[in-house]
Amino acid sequence: MNVSDFLEKWGRTLFETPLATRPNPDEPPELAEIRLAVLDQVHQKSYRSGGRKVFPYDLLRVQLRGVEENRCAVFAGTFFRKYLEQEVRNALGNAGCRYPENLRVAVEVSGGLPQQGENWLIMEAGQQQGTPGAEPRPAKLIVREGTANLPEISLDKARTNVGRSVDVFRSEGLFRRNDLAFSEDTEVNRSVSREHAHIVCDRNTREYRLFNDRWYPLGSQDCGTWIVRDGLSLAVHRDSRGTKLEPGDEIHFGQAVVMFESD
Repeated sequence: MNVSDFLEKWGRTLFETPLATRPNPDEPPELAEIRLAVLDQVHQKSYRSGGRKVFPYDLLRVQLRGVEENRCAVFAGTFFRKYLEQEVRNALGNAGCRYPENLRVAVEVSGGLPQQGENWLIMEAGQQQGTPGAEPRPAKLIVREGTANLPEISLDKARTNVGRSVDVFRSEGLFRRNDLAFSEDTEVNRSVSREHAHIVCDRNTREYRLFNDRWYPLGSQDCGTWIVRDGLSLAVHRDSRGTKLEPGDEIHFGQAVVMFESD
């Protein structure tokens, strides 16, 4: 059975029983090879953080090289793209890996033999772009660990405060209001300081910078705020410049965790 016949025969059943979780004797070898190669690349681009695996990208670009001309339409079709998209989602979900809910797969197909040393399959992971000509959407924080007043928050203000409670009082009265507050009394939330951090947005450059607002002994490595990026941990100490955020950053406020997403 060839790829075209396979897709036509199985139709909607492909989306009822994930192929990534069971062997299928009717699946054409070349389709199985493509699927396994894509899932292997997804696995390599995932990393472990906070006891769980994370895949921070919401767009996978899959390029197939050297496809026969009479079969390009099959691989470039909507059904094949949706098939790969669901297989990636199923594999990530079965592995207990966190991934963006709007994860999408784009497929590009080209005929002719690959150049010497060029791979027949190329996969790039990145972030989806907004509609051409449209106003860029503000970045957002999505709560992954901890219980906050909001499950996610849009960073559409010049400054966004993060802390334990919504209102922070000092002897002279209200001192600060946190936009994202971990106020419920839980073990995770208790690791968040009242004035933990803030994020500044430069509307001209679309740059977001994270600042640590906690009070801790100077020189201490336990700053309580850090970023996990590309599998590496980056401490965010208290200074006047802050740390530039990048799409897919996993931000830790004590034991609370949020994901930074931006177009």
